[in-house]
Amino acid sequence: MSPLNFTHILTQAVDELSAPQSYEGLFLRHIEGDPLPSGRDLRRIVEQTRAILFPGYFGHSTVNSRTLPYHIGVNIEQLFELLTEQVLAALCLSDERREGEELEALRQTAAERAARLVSTLPRLRRVLATDVEAAYNGDPAARSFGEVISCYPAIRAICNYRLAHELLLLDVPLVPRIITEMAHSETGIDIHPGAQIGDYFTIDHGTGVVIGETCVIGRNVKLYQGVTLGAKSFPLDKDGNPIKGIPRHPILEDDVIVYSNATILGRVTVGRGAVVGGNVWVTEDVPAGARIVQRK
Repeated sequence: MSPLNFTHILTQAVDELSAPQSYEGLFLRHIEGDPLPSGRDLRRIVEQTRAILFPGYFGHSTVNSRTLPYHIGVNIEQLFELLTEQVLAALCLSDERREGEELEALRQTAAERAARLVSTLPRLRRVLATDVEAAYNGDPAARSFGEVISCYPAIRAICNYRLAHELLLLDVPLVPRIITEMAHSETGIDIHPGAQIGDYFTIDHGTGVVIGETCVIGRNVKLYQGVTLGAKSFPLDKDGNPIKGIPRHPILEDDVIVYSNATILGRVTVGRGAVVGGNVWVTEDVPAGARIVQRK
């Protein structure tokens, strides 16, 4: 049968897909000259950030103490340029852009936020060093910090999260979520950039872990694979729509351990030093030092 016989079917599909009511809320009305977010460049941002924070483990393997300042300098300069462009693209797509605002004015805002992000990198490295130490001390199978940095998916996911969280604090739209979803795809660990997580944080194995947007996690907390720190059903407004931006995820205080496949839902508090056993469903506060396990 000739392809021409299908012309009317193709034409009808084009007409239906071009009808305004079919793409309401799904159509990006791009302004000519505005940049668009680039998945490739965002991956480069993640790679270069890892190379800066963990020199020798990511990026060029020939780095030594003599070439380190050059290595970091080049990566910082490239990171700043990439970040500026991707933050600009995100700002162009956001509600933050005022009507009639010139692109160059928005670029200056993007450059300021990119520079402020770069200024946080020394502190991010110090915090990530505690996460590496927690993973090493918490796993008898770990032979060295190098093995943890090179091999453990939790370090990659936490690195992405901590970068994304700083960008979120700088009011950068869209980009933080993309960066954490990249780690989600890479490691199976889903950490929302809005979560607040203290130092010495580790996730053993990691696959299937979910940490919601309004979670608050203290220092020296350890999660195992399959843990969900989620929300219960959402409160609705008078129009029946979910109310956004309210605290709805758990609080884990310092020194908490949550074992595999445990589910903790809602704005409940797991007290300091508590242990939540595997496959447990928690929807109420857990006292400090308590041990919550399945009943036999």
